[in-house]
Amino acid sequence: MNKIGIRHEDKYTLERRTPVVPDDVRSLIKESGIRFTVESSEKRIFSNAEFMDAGAEVSNSLQNCDVIFGVKEMPEDYFRPDKVYVFFSHVIKGQPYNMPMLRKLMKFGSTLIDYEKIEDEKGRRLIFFGEYAGLAGMINTLWSVGQRYKELVPDNPFTNLKQAYRYSSLEEAKAEIRKAGEIITKSGLPNEMTPLVIAVTGDGNVSRGALDILNLVPGNEITAEQLKTKSYPKDAPVIKVNILPQDYMVHKEGEAFDLWHYIDHPELYRSVIEELLPEINVFVNGIYWDERYPKLIKKSWLKKLHRSGELKLTVIGDITCDVHGSVECTEKATEIEDPVFVYNPAVDNYKMGFSGEGVAVMAVDILPSELPREASEHFSSALKPFMKPIADADYSKPFGELQLPEPLKKATIVYRGKLTPEYEYLREFL
Repeated sequence: MNKIGIRHEDKYTLERRTPVVPDDVRSLIKESGIRFTVESSEKRIFSNAEFMDAGAEVSNSLQNCDVIFGVKEMPEDYFRPDKVYVFFSHVIKGQPYNMPMLRKLMKFGSTLIDYEKIEDEKGRRLIFFGEYAGLAGMINTLWSVGQRYKELVPDNPFTNLKQAYRYSSLEEAKAEIRKAGEIITKSGLPNEMTPLVIAVTGDGNVSRGALDILNLVPGNEITAEQLKTKSYPKDAPVIKVNILPQDYMVHKEGEAFDLWHYIDHPELYRSVIEELLPEINVFVNGIYWDERYPKLIKKSWLKKLHRSGELKLTVIGDITCDVHGSVECTEKATEIEDPVFVYNPAVDNYKMGFSGEGVAVMAVDILPSELPREASEHFSSALKPFMKPIADADYSKPFGELQLPEPLKKATIVYRGKLTPEYEYLREFL
């Protein structure tokens, strides 16, 4: 049986997640006899002592491990021959910033299994942090609303909210948002903020997490059609709308919207969020996006609305966080320590912080790490059933003979230094 290593995360200062939590380590040792070595870490949300109590060895090195689990990308010089690495590699789109890492991993004859591609037969991801990205993203967005409106209304109900990672738990964050909601129920919002229209895009795990938090805030729920036609009551302090693909994408030739056709042929569609933007104050982006898909919000639209004085958009919570992607004015992925910038559509530039002319954009790209304990527990629970097959597999055999469950085998991007057949397309990016 292969010995399992759990890596200390070092890509970001405030990355405190772990792929496997102590409780699951304990049960895997007891039930399956798996041996664990956990790399020592002073910042991980679960302490060294908790892993030792669970029965794992804690060490400064994972050199004696056969399979090494992490969360984020690993340094280029980290890989070793014949080792198996399991992490979010962010290479499947041919991301140029991670191609050097992929080249090094292949050069050393290593194997890469990517969580992102562990899917069921319908292509649905089985192991993910998405819901926690949505939870933390909406907490951060509401905090950003409080800070952005602070110049106009110093004492608005969102002013006392904090960034997600500053709460000791998700429940504490929810309790504070409920308090803000109680204030809104009792006293409403200041005139300068009323009505506050908050739009959330998407219907997947990310948007579900975001809506879970938004539902703690009292308000009227409306449809995208009501938003488009401005036919909704404006007497409520907060207006909430979940914008779905059929609401914001139309076929270029006027054909009826079909979700699966859109997914397969995104180049045949265009975004019409421009028709909704004049009514939106807070835009929360929770969709999947890659280069094949149309942009949702274009800089030119923001510039036109700004020039005409119709730009009500004050805060964007870009949970999707693709630089110049679905939200074109996402100029950079921000860090937890400095999470917000203000984009000025008039001059097409930005500056960090909450002050200045334009739209405040929260674009932290490791949002689940702001809720490290709950996110790790959720992720570990989903990963746990796959641990024994990974530990039992014989990685010396040819790929065709490798005994792994199909979701894991399909998620194997590199095997013993070579791209597997499904990922040969990455060669052009290398």
